Amino acid sequence: MPLTSPRLHVLGTCLALAFLGGATAALAAPVAAVHDAAKGQQQAMLDTMRDLVNIESGSKDVEGVERIADLIRDRLKALGGTVEIIAPTDVFRLDDTPEKVGPMVHAEFKGGGTRKIMLIAHMDTVYRNGMLKDQPFRVDGDKAYGLGIADDKHGVATIIHTLALLKNLGFADYGTLTVLINGDEEISSPGARSTITRLGADQDAIFSFEGGGVEPRLTLATSGIGAAYLTVQGKTSHAGARPEGGVNALYELSHQLLQLDKLSKPDDGLKLNWTVAQAGTNRNVIPGQATAQADARALRVSDFDALSRTLAERIQKKLLPDSKVSVKFEVRRPPLEATEASRKLAQHGVRIYQELDLPMKVVDRASGGGTDAAFAALKARGPVIEGMGLSGFGAHSNDAEYIQINSIVPRLYLATRMIMDVSQDKAPLK
Repeated sequence: MPLTSPRLHVLGTCLALAFLGGATAALAAPVAAVHDAAKGQQQAMLDTMRDLVNIESGSKDVEGVERIADLIRDRLKALGGTVEIIAPTDVFRLDDTPEKVGPMVHAEFKGGGTRKIMLIAHMDTVYRNGMLKDQPFRVDGDKAYGLGIADDKHGVATIIHTLALLKNLGFADYGTLTVLINGDEEISSPGARSTITRLGADQDAIFSFEGGGVEPRLTLATSGIGAAYLTVQGKTSHAGARPEGGVNALYELSHQLLQLDKLSKPDDGLKLNWTVAQAGTNRNVIPGQATAQADARALRVSDFDALSRTLAERIQKKLLPDSKVSVKFEVRRPPLEATEASRKLAQHGVRIYQELDLPMKVVDRASGGGTDAAFAALKARGPVIEGMGLSGFGAHSNDAEYIQINSIVPRLYLATRMIMDVSQDKAPLK
């Protein structure tokens, strides 16, 4: 359903005059209208963050995720969206994927234009059920604290109140606004990744509402996250009486780790580090099995593909011919790669922020971490911008997670203006 009101045509006319080079007076009016509308959403958005924080929604607490999904569905319906809660069916099974993963909230808002824009965030957290009592929602000065508020309940609230702001302004020049809020991001989105990629492929622009950094920024690149699992099958035997009757899996594992140790390419952003190993059961038994795990990071999808092939080739060279060695490589998150289109759109965002006399950084080289925006970008035809959320700090911490209240109005202004400009072909998409 469209977000419409009688003020739509008036606002559209003002925006057209402003951005087609009208007089300075024409420029001030629509900017002021958007800014004033953003100010009007601040307290309501704080209230929404409070309501979201008050529902515990750890990734493996599926009942909690379902409760918060119901709240988000109701808020989006109230704004005029066609909304459904989707239970994942195409689950990408990772090494630590639980039996059941949380749902997604999918909403669409139909407008009168042609551009398709997607807004994404996640409603799950890293916390265990029962931890809310130690980190309740509270406001202290210019900070709002709460369990999961920085990662990423503020992002959900920002999307909701950007849509509310558009509705209040009577703006519906987009073709379709698609919203997807998933409930399994903190466990690498095994249930949502295919849906994010499928919906992302049909968008002219995608905005992801993870945190915007302590210093305001937009992010165009994040590292991909991978994991390697090495397994050696040997044969047990008495270590004192008959060691020659065994096949020492620990020896073979040690050999494999040494020959797989130099695969990192730091200058290219490719990292492979073996971090966990296990072998043996008793001091006097030749170990019959040994395992190891590695953490991998990459800046390009192709680097993960090459690393996976190299691992499979290297393990063929064994120390003990009778051992059996296997390796599994999983891409937990692909990298988000900056594109020329995303750079241009981000610079448009910088200019919007400058209207408020505020600085904005654009990060176009990954330094770590991972994002669902990378799944959206896998088949995207348009630019993908991460970091559209609020400024904050303390994600995943026990007692210090907060957002900066003074970032609410600027970020609502930014998101709203970006949607308006993309909708009216006033922002670069190529």
